[in-house]
Amino acid sequence: MDDFLASVEQQAYRIAFIALSDHDEALDVVQDTMISLVTKYQQRPESEWRTLFFSILHNRITDSHRKNTRKRRLFGWFDRSDDTNEADNIDRVDDQIVQPAQLLQDTETMSSIEKALSGLPLRQQEAFMLRMVEGFDTNETAKIMGCSAGSVKTHLSRALSALKEVLNEYYEPF
Repeated sequence: MDDFLASVEQQAYRIAFIALSDHDEALDVVQDTMISLVTKYQQRPESEWRTLFFSILHNRITDSHRKNTRKRRLFGWFDRSDDTNEADNIDRVDDQIVQPAQLLQDTETMSSIEKALSGLPLRQQEAFMLRMVEGFDTNETAKIMGCSAGSVKTHLSRALSALKEVLNEYYEPF
C-alpha cells in the first residue's frame, strides 16, 4: 500500500491543487484521501486501489468545494488576502542553477496550463485530469466521477476546446 500511495501522491496533489487553488487545502484533501483508502479499503485487491483512490479524491474535492461555498456565503464580507507559499518553489531553486532559461519557460508554461485548468468548471477539470493526465479510460472515469460515459466525453470535449482556445500560443500543430 505504501508503494501505491507514493506512486499517486504527486498526481493527486496536482489534481487537488488545480481544482481547489489552495496549497494547504490540496494537501489536506490528498491526505484525507490516503487515510480513507488505507482505513477502509486496504483489504481490497490491489487492482482496485487506483480507481478507489481517485473516486475518494473526487469526493473529497467536491466536499471541499461545498464547504468553501458555505463558508463564502456565511463569511463573504471578510476580505481574505491570498498569501503565496514559498514552499511550492523550494524544490525548484536548485534547478534554476542548472538551466535557468529553460526552467523559467517551463515554469511559465506550467503556470499558464494550471491557470487555464483552474478556469474550467470543476467537472471539466476532473474529466481532463482523470482521462488525459491519469490515463483512466472513459468507463473508469465515469465511475470515479459518478456519471455516464457520455457525460465524461462531453466534459472532456468541452475542456479540450476551452484549453485549446486559452493555450493557443503553446499549441503546435503536427
